[in-house]
Amino acid sequence: MIGQGCKLDPKLISALIERRRPETHTFHLPCGECTITLEDVQLQLGLPVDGYAVTGGAICYELLGAISDNINRGRIEMGWLRDKFPEPDNDSTELERIQYARAYILEMIGGYLMPNLSRNLVHLRWLLKLVDFRAAGEFSWGSAVLATLYKEMCGATRSNKAKIGGSLSPLQSWTRWNHSASSVGIPTSIEDIWLLLDQLSEARFQWTPYDDPTIRVVIPNEFFQNPNIWHVKVPLVNYATMEMHQSDRVLRQFRFRQPILATPEVLDDEHKVDLWQLNTDWPRY
Repeated sequence: MIGQGCKLDPKLISALIERRRPETHTFHLPCGECTITLEDVQLQLGLPVDGYAVTGGAICYELLGAISDNINRGRIEMGWLRDKFPEPDNDSTELERIQYARAYILEMIGGYLMPNLSRNLVHLRWLLKLVDFRAAGEFSWGSAVLATLYKEMCGATRSNKAKIGGSLSPLQSWTRWNHSASSVGIPTSIEDIWLLLDQLSEARFQWTPYDDPTIRVVIPNEFFQNPNIWHVKVPLVNYATMEMHQSDRVLRQFRFRQPILATPEVLDDEHKVDLWQLNTDWPRY
């Protein structure tokens, strides 16, 4: 199972969501506003964040060489992908290896990078980006992952959901690295986590955890080639999903001095667009 090495802590995620403001995409803590950013996505997941936006076009079902009989609103079960596309052997043709690679990437997207609550369904629209693997590498996958996570957290904040979709493992790692939870022991209950967050002083908050040599040593140098992209204030686009990367509110995470905060940009109309809806013409996006 893709991503099985990371065990999520639902109590920690829930405690974070309760301290999050959807209009700013930031967590409000005693030490100040902070949030997971493009820097975290790139350095933890190794995904590019500087490239073309992930948007749509016409789908090509023949890219997999097969199609499921059970397609629900453009989504297929990842169990079908695993059963239909086993790992190729030495006798596999080039076409079979390409089809396996596409199926495997779909599993990564649906199960780890941009899962919904089911964590067992993935939309066929992602095949649009896997026609040419070289061209696929030109897209800003990191911003698409962060846009999905932001939107999922917005929905959880507004509806008080206990479960959310999106890539939660980098969020959890960001929390533990920045909040130095290990220095005070791992909380065993959600009440302990609430207390830890409520008492978090600026002195104990690690604004720049990637400067820590023990963390820095495991990150490839190539990921640090264009660090300026991490703190730009831009819309994050993932098909019809659009969320603001309001890095101007968390400048201390990028070694800058934090000025007086400006009024956040609100994208309420964009939040109403949901490609999971039955009648949404998602290829148009």
